Amino acid sequence: MILSTTPQIEGYSIREYKGVVTGETIIGANFLKDIFAAVRDFVGGRSAAYEKVLREAKDTAMQEMMERAQQMGANAIVGIDIDYETIGQGNSMLMVATSGTAVVI
Repeated sequence: MILSTTPQIEGYSIREYKGVVTGETIIGANFLKDIFAAVRDFVGGRSAAYEKVLREAKDTAMQEMMERAQQMGANAIVGIDIDYETIGQGNSMLMVATSGTAVVI
């Protein structure tokens, strides 16, 4: 499956548009990660724990979107958009939503 944030894929012609596909995931960050992230924020530097959770959430949403595109008979997704939001009480959960257009190239 070819994935692109652009509306076209260089070197390929889109033969058929299958439709919009999405992928969503919500991941909660646990209490210990919150404590370590707060300490890291206080002393400076990057929060490896949160970065890992963020990557996992994005990968899960992208995989879900690809599976939906394959079910529609697509072999590529163009115009991909990835949105990140915190939700829940105290912004304790991370939501990642992906969307794009499933196509046949």
